[in-house]
Amino acid sequence: MTAASLTLEVEDLHTRIRGREADVRAVDGVSFAIGRGEAFGLVGESGSGKSLTALSILRLLPFHGEIAAGSIRFQGQELRTLPDDAMRALRGNRVAMIFQDPMSSLNPVFTVGNQIAEAVAAHRNLGRAGARAEAIRLLERVEIPDAARRYDAYPHEFSGGMRQRVMIAMALACAPDLLIADEPTTALDVTVERQILSLLQALRREAGCAVLLISHNLALIAEHCDRIAVMYAGQIVELAAAAELFDNPLHPYTRALLASMPRQHISQGRLDPLSGLPPVITGQRAGCSFAPRCPSRMARCTQATPDIVDVATGHRVRCFLHEAPR
Repeated sequence: MTAASLTLEVEDLHTRIRGREADVRAVDGVSFAIGRGEAFGLVGESGSGKSLTALSILRLLPFHGEIAAGSIRFQGQELRTLPDDAMRALRGNRVAMIFQDPMSSLNPVFTVGNQIAEAVAAHRNLGRAGARAEAIRLLERVEIPDAARRYDAYPHEFSGGMRQRVMIAMALACAPDLLIADEPTTALDVTVERQILSLLQALRREAGCAVLLISHNLALIAEHCDRIAVMYAGQIVELAAAAELFDNPLHPYTRALLASMPRQHISQGRLDPLSGLPPVITGQRAGCSFAPRCPSRMARCTQATPDIVDVATGHRVRCFLHEAPR
């Protein structure tokens, strides 16, 4: 991809979370790029650094978090050094985010229609009547039945899936060039989950915006993304086209995620769960972070940290098993 065709470029991003005894390396040297209109997936277990990567992009880190190093370029513009007022104008307008818990993101004392209309009015030159009409159109666009009537309903009057549709409508209010969806189907049943992701896919194609989709479900994300990056302990350990990653996983962690999928073992009637949890990294890394859980662990894995290397066109992996011979 050329620079002109890129919507987002993240390069060597380091985000720290300040702790009482030591700083946590929550995002540790992450690099990726998303092209115009591309759906890019970021997948990994809870605690792998996915959400903090997204919050770093939008500069919405908690008060004890900070971007320590790296570059975040949106359509060629560096966001790390962008003045606060310019960053506020960009959020919700050119870059929008859908959070994983719509009930905590929506204000319970205002109707959903008013909240969407407020998002429209904040960034577009529309009067009160125009903002209301646009909010109703957006509710219709995300397939909420009887949108004109539901405009005056409160968040608690919607199901979880319908609340998430409202959040998508708010995110699309200003036709953003980049949409970040952080676990948008958390706590939804499987049927509603697929409906929401199919809706996002359809809206992406209609609007032409790029999408950063964050999830812990590798199988689901593979159906809706062009390329996928697998995160573990704050680092990207594998990055490839969705079909390539699914058919030819190279990193032991990626393989473990696929092996834990229910549909892989229907005939045997069992799963292969991945034991343990991602580590919390403070100070310098002592070897590969996945080594304690890795079935392919070698002696050097506990002594040195592997670099991420190209193993094929568009396919990168961080593992000594795939390091080029010296």
